[in-house]
Amino acid sequence: MSSETTSANQDGPAPGRKLRVALVFGGRSSEHAISVSTAGSVLRAIDRTVYEVLPIGITQDGRWSLTCDESARMAITDGRLPSVEQVAESAEGQVVLPVSPVSREVVWNEPGAVPKLLGEVDVVLPLLHGPWGEDGTLQGLLELSGVPYVGSGVLASAVGMDKEYTKRVLASFGIEVGPYAVVRPRDWETEDGRTAARKRIGELTPPLFVKPCRAGSSMGITLVRDLTELDAAIEEARRHDPKVIVEQGLAGREIECGVLEFEDGPRASLPAEIKVGGDFAFYDFEAKYIDASEVEVPARLPAAETAALRALAVRAFEALGCEGLARVDFFRLDDGRWVVNEINTMPGFTPISAYPKMWEATGVPYRELVDRLLKAALRRSTGLR
Repeated sequence: MSSETTSANQDGPAPGRKLRVALVFGGRSSEHAISVSTAGSVLRAIDRTVYEVLPIGITQDGRWSLTCDESARMAITDGRLPSVEQVAESAEGQVVLPVSPVSREVVWNEPGAVPKLLGEVDVVLPLLHGPWGEDGTLQGLLELSGVPYVGSGVLASAVGMDKEYTKRVLASFGIEVGPYAVVRPRDWETEDGRTAARKRIGELTPPLFVKPCRAGSSMGITLVRDLTELDAAIEEARRHDPKVIVEQGLAGREIECGVLEFEDGPRASLPAEIKVGGDFAFYDFEAKYIDASEVEVPARLPAAETAALRALAVRAFEALGCEGLARVDFFRLDDGRWVVNEINTMPGFTPISAYPKMWEATGVPYRELVDRLLKAALRRSTGLR
């Protein structure tokens, strides 16, 4: 798709019209509820004097629905997880996004009714987490449509979603990652394959973290201290993804750093340290979103280490070809080395999420953060770049 083709309709809204943002959230992945919560936070923060918002939720079975613009109904409350189905305007209607670069008109179809035009969209803010949204699939659809969108493109989104290939790409750029082994879908289908997988994993030193390879929000992760627990942990991870990654546990501190695209290029935030307390052995889903473990911002590090970490976060961001935003997760090992654990190309934006907290501490409050992301998306074209 040429730059001439994809530049159609990218001159901005007509005079006097607000920029129209399609907020897309929910989705089919196991991180559905976190995406809904993120959308609620953005709805509360976005500057309504500048932007008109069209909230579009993707239900857990994949239907695109118009939703209410009521952020309070999208929050995680008393441990109860929200869903698109709870805030959808209709149980049957379907939103149709533009499928051609020459039009950005969004249509609402409902059985037995005349299709309704919902107006043109200037930019899409995809707040989906996990497969079928954060992994390059939605980004590919938006590229075909020629609609600007927030965040990384198809390749960086796909690589960032797959923990194996994140590590492979980072390592090829000389960025250190921890020891790991991968269990591919076919490996677990035969006894010979399972035996070979167990042998590869046996070369790692417990404790081990067994994870779905293409999931986030700490879904499906098991801490394995003894290899007798391995098979059950792999089965649990495979409930979320048939491809599994097994990572060797590393002794050290868990530090995160946000990266944000400014007019002059990407910059890194002050880092945050994750501190898991109580009865939690690691930063799992409940510790992250229900119990709200402590996120210390900024992390207590010497100034020189903070500067080096921020530079390394930008290196990792650029190694994957990320755009817009990302959160880079590190371990600071007891021997002083920095190891990248993973990169999240669409980090959570809930009130307790580390990414907005880090930028708040760096001098970019939540509303400005959302504004900068939208402006960065509007500055670039779709297509090859």
